[in-house]
Amino acid sequence: MMRSTRTAMVALAIVAAGAASPAVRAATPSRIVSTSPSITETLFALGLGDRVVGVSTFCRFPPEVQKLPKVGTFLAPDAELIAGLRPDLVVIHEKANGIDRRLAALHIPFVVVDRGTTQSVFTSIRQIGAAAGVPDRATALVAEIERQLTALRAANRSTSRPRVLFIIGRRSGMLADLIGVGAGTYLNDLIEIGGGTNVLNIGGQPEYPRISMETVLRFDPDVIVDTVDMGAAEAARVPPAAIERLWSAYPTLTAVKTKRIYAATIDALVVPGPRIVEAAEWVSELLHRQPRP
Repeated sequence: MMRSTRTAMVALAIVAAGAASPAVRAATPSRIVSTSPSITETLFALGLGDRVVGVSTFCRFPPEVQKLPKVGTFLAPDAELIAGLRPDLVVIHEKANGIDRRLAALHIPFVVVDRGTTQSVFTSIRQIGAAAGVPDRATALVAEIERQLTALRAANRSTSRPRVLFIIGRRSGMLADLIGVGAGTYLNDLIEIGGGTNVLNIGGQPEYPRISMETVLRFDPDVIVDTVDMGAAEAARVPPAAIERLWSAYPTLTAVKTKRIYAATIDALVVPGPRIVEAAEWVSELLHRQPRP
């Protein structure tokens, strides 16, 4: 059972250290703009929610951010919309489409943070905490997240480690053009912390390799997690049973025979940040769920 309420507030962002704006930044900025869900979740996890005056189009957690002004996507934030909010700190990602140059030209202070790995969850929390003037909070948050992840990892050492395939992309309604989770990724780390072994954790391969059904049959995983279509708006979401039926066309697969095909996802899984504990607990519960009769 996930400790979702407590964990949600002890688990929230992604991003790694980057460069600071050439503009003068306030020691304790009071109007902060976030340009991605992971940054937003980190700011709220650090107790800075009351200073956030703008967020990205895709920010959904915590719920109160849905009422805040939107400034575009994390890949293409809108400098003019940001400027209109009069921020004294903007937090952006490294690959955010040249927004750093536009903010610098407008003399808007900003900090650049990276994204995408488990380690960057911790470094970005510290970076954001330092930029916002609350480094002690960041240190405490990182320590608590690390403590919970260490405990979860230890709890899973004595359990069997199922061989896992995570599918994050495929052709709609078909088992074609499959994209899996490979080595060196945030999701690969979650599988390992959650007590599983990623069948695509192979050195020298892409982080998110394209694979064929022949490859799936050859690896024959114990558990298959298919997240495709599950993160869409509810009206567009494909019923899990329909996705499971796709995989049932391959009855020789161990995961099919044992009914361990899971069409599921949660927001925390796709927003590497302070909610990493919630995501790891969800993966752990899924991997060790008893097969259905």
